[in-house]
Amino acid sequence: NSITHLQLGQRLEMECQTDRDSGTFWIRQDKAGTLHFIVFISSLSRVTFEGNQKTSPRFEASRDNSFYRLVVKSFTPQDQGKYFCLMINNQMMYFSPGQPVFFPVTTTPEPMAPEPTTQRGITEKDPYLKTPDPDSSMEKKLMMFCDIMIWAPLAASCLLLLIALTITIVLCQQTRRRRCRCKR
Repeated sequence: NSITHLQLGQRLEMECQTDRDSGTFWIRQDKAGTLHFIVFISSLSRVTFEGNQKTSPRFEASRDNSFYRLVVKSFTPQDQGKYFCLMINNQMMYFSPGQPVFFPVTTTPEPMAPEPTTQRGITEKDPYLKTPDPDSSMEKKLMMFCDIMIWAPLAASCLLLLIALTITIVLCQQTRRRRCRCKR
């Protein structure tokens, strides 16, 4: 369930339980869909916050047996979003379902003609984590680079095979003609 009864400056505690001893990451997805690393809690209860810091002015983190806790010391508008635990085990990444945490929505009268809206990120219809916009310029450049790295060697190999086939056919025809002349 979404946490929506928060007040400005309130302390917020969340926890994640796991049966593995591989440590846990806490991340937050903001309203725009961007993921923000908060902390890594190791299996030995060592915490590492953003920027490789051991402490944070905004967060506390701890481990108690199989529970990994995150505390937002004083909740602010910038802390709103969907909070996830993330664990990596045997080269597999496991996400918790996510905990939506937002201030209560204040209702305002709807305008006469509603404006079109664009919704990104996680929706009720699509509960899986979304990545940033795939049409971004950087991603297009990376995809083009990948295409070149795959298709260029493949095209070169096909060209070499075509040349080898052509040479083989020409040599076989010349050899066949020589054999025919000798028999006459």
